[in-house]
Amino acid sequence: MPDPISLRWAHPAVILVATDLSDLDRLMPFTLQQASETGARLVLIHVLASSAALSADVTGMPYYDTVGVLESADKSLLPWCEFARRKGVACDALVREGNAAWQIAAAARQFKADRIVLGTRSRSKLSKLLLGSVAEQVLRSANLPVITVGPEARLPVDYGDKQVVVHATRLGETSRASAALACRIAASQNAILLLLHVLPPADEMEKQGIPTGMDSAAMGELRALAAEIGAECGATVEPVVVHGNPSIEILATASERDARLIVLTATHRSGLENLTRDRTVYRVLAHARCPVLTLREEAAQSSEAFAAAAAEMQHH
Repeated sequence: MPDPISLRWAHPAVILVATDLSDLDRLMPFTLQQASETGARLVLIHVLASSAALSADVTGMPYYDTVGVLESADKSLLPWCEFARRKGVACDALVREGNAAWQIAAAARQFKADRIVLGTRSRSKLSKLLLGSVAEQVLRSANLPVITVGPEARLPVDYGDKQVVVHATRLGETSRASAALACRIAASQNAILLLLHVLPPADEMEKQGIPTGMDSAAMGELRALAAEIGAECGATVEPVVVHGNPSIEILATASERDARLIVLTATHRSGLENLTRDRTVYRVLAHARCPVLTLREEAAQSSEAFAAAAAEMQHH
């Protein structure tokens, strides 16, 4: 039985867009598309650090020009809201001051957001994408889906008849909740859901006498999961196993199939406590050519527990 939490996540009523103002040109095309498809209201938020309002007078004495900085931020946000309204999308803009991650979380609670959208930074000279401390804190703490739009993300002109959502799953106890969410999102977009699991290199498994590819135990699990969630959400679900490096294979599969969205469940092992510890999530966020929806394992478990409790109540 679908639970109200994941249904809201798949069909958001409110999308919170956290921006540093420099990334609006990149974020808004994707966000407007999501809002148009779901009928969601947009709330644009920019958070000022206290130091951003620090200026100096003619004598060099520092003072806080909070009003001036707020007005400048408003002037950057309001044209986008006006543009959204012309497209038939409800939109509000707000500027707050303080710790960015805390203010984003507070705004998500205030406006009852069902989804957060934010950008990641461009790569440095060391060819290492820096998510930025704000994005990392939001990803680490949010109990709702977070969509990141990286510097390599592009909005295709036409998806054609074969729209694809890729859900990379580790399988295991928490896989069903995130897969069900990905399936509902795919169904809402009339897209195929590619249920992807990355196995170790085939030669390593063969040396240990472990079945590979289509004969692997993982493929059996994927087929069962695909049949279960596909029957529930009504989308076509295609189970796929590949061998190799997880981040490389996820990105390659998404690129080959022109995926419009990648869905990941992030666990403590995958590095949301420290995104640089295990680089699978980190690298996918860094290099994806489409938006990436990340759901914390704890949030997925809460959603699944809610659905189980609701089903139990119906049986009594």
